[in-house]
Amino acid sequence: MQSLLPIEVDAHLTELVKAGHVDPVLDEMERRAEAADFPIVGRAVGRFLELQARMIGARRVVELGSGFGYSAYWFSRAVGEDGEVVCTDSDPDNARLAEGYLRRAGRWDPVRYHVGDALEGLAAVDGEVDVVYCDIDKDGYPAAWAAAAERLRVGGLFLCDNVLWDGRVAGLQPSDHAAG
Repeated sequence: MQSLLPIEVDAHLTELVKAGHVDPVLDEMERRAEAADFPIVGRAVGRFLELQARMIGARRVVELGSGFGYSAYWFSRAVGEDGEVVCTDSDPDNARLAEGYLRRAGRWDPVRYHVGDALEGLAAVDGEVDVVYCDIDKDGYPAAWAAAAERLRVGGLFLCDNVLWDGRVAGLQPSDHAAG
């Protein structure tokens, strides 16, 4: 994924985050993503997501579109062992990969993984949630917001990935699709 930041600034921010957070499982997840050209948020954004959740004292996070658990890694750090991170993804292979990675990283305990439609996964969660993280196909964002708005606690966060869509929102890069 291309950054909207100058390459040097993006690289510097990434190195700052890496220097403060060493985890071989996270390294492995990043290598898998790069080798498979699988989109992940990366360390700088992952750390940002963790900090956003921590700042509001989040205990319950729902991810709409979780892939193989990279974002869940960061949210699980925020909610702690007594919190809950509900992952959703339509691919059962991603669920298996997420469990393997997150178990080895010691981050699986607060995680539940729903294989199937992301909005159905959100609907299956009882009560209010603190954070809904939206990383589904872009054309699904309005429906995701409508569903999340009913579930978020007062002061909760609806966080979305790729809202600037690598510059495409400003017509910088035409795209034929709106995939996650």
